[in-house]
Amino acid sequence: MKFIDIKDELKDAIIKDKPVVALESTIISHGMPYPDNLETALSLEDIIRKEGAIPATIAIINGRIKIGLNREELEYLARAENIIKVSRRDLAIIIAKNGSGATTVAATMYCASLAGIKVFATGGIGGVHRGAEKSFDISADLEEFKRTKVAVVSAGVKSILDIGATLEKLETYGVPVLTYQTDIFPDFYTRLSPFKVDYMVNTPEEAADIINVKWELGLDGGVLIANPVPEESEIEPGLIKTAIENALKEAKTKDISGKRITPFLLKKIVNLTDGKSLNTNISLVKNNAYLAARIAKHVKKEG
Repeated sequence: MKFIDIKDELKDAIIKDKPVVALESTIISHGMPYPDNLETALSLEDIIRKEGAIPATIAIINGRIKIGLNREELEYLARAENIIKVSRRDLAIIIAKNGSGATTVAATMYCASLAGIKVFATGGIGGVHRGAEKSFDISADLEEFKRTKVAVVSAGVKSILDIGATLEKLETYGVPVLTYQTDIFPDFYTRLSPFKVDYMVNTPEEAADIINVKWELGLDGGVLIANPVPEESEIEPGLIKTAIENALKEAKTKDISGKRITPFLLKKIVNLTDGKSLNTNISLVKNNAYLAARIAKHVKKEG
């Protein structure tokens, strides 16, 4: 396939309809510091393998869409500075220029779909930013959910966002939002938010059934499975709320917006919580990889 390199192991898995789970690379280059980012990336792949699925970390390397990365490529993304954050709009530009970059949720969904991968695990998706009624800052992730047939397991949306507005946008786009073993939409760093959802699933099989039926009906777009952070890893709500508010104030003072804002806020929140938010982030993304692998074993190839 033009512009795409798929690891032989993954080619075989996709052809034989074995379970595969996509992983993004922005979490490596922009979500965590070294060496936590590399250790987490390797751990996610190991978790997925232990659950009987095959991991497919996705990135752009030297103008090629890489479906599945080797250790050297993971090291490069984890260590290199100024790695470009690649969303859907950036794909053609970075590829045409033979550039390298880490894929966001939106770009990972699109590239996974090109390769025939149906399930994707991440930390938290992007959404409607606070104050979007003035800034119009809405993540391309939501548009991707509208059009791309990939099921995404996440711990909800990033807590720095407007959760209520994001859920409204997903509803408008016809995207099913399922919560796992709770009817409360998780707040990324914590298990609870003020928002309930209409549809809860209790098993990976139940989630896969809904995913399969959606696509068999000919309905385009993705599915969001919101998986709460493990109870032992969540942050005290008051602490994370204060940290987020202070980080947002600093971002506004420094006029940081667009692509730069999420990495800036995540890094600032790690500092303001004395590293607790990083530990929580690692725990929740591992939890999502575990669930995604279990769901992938029941999602049909054709849909």
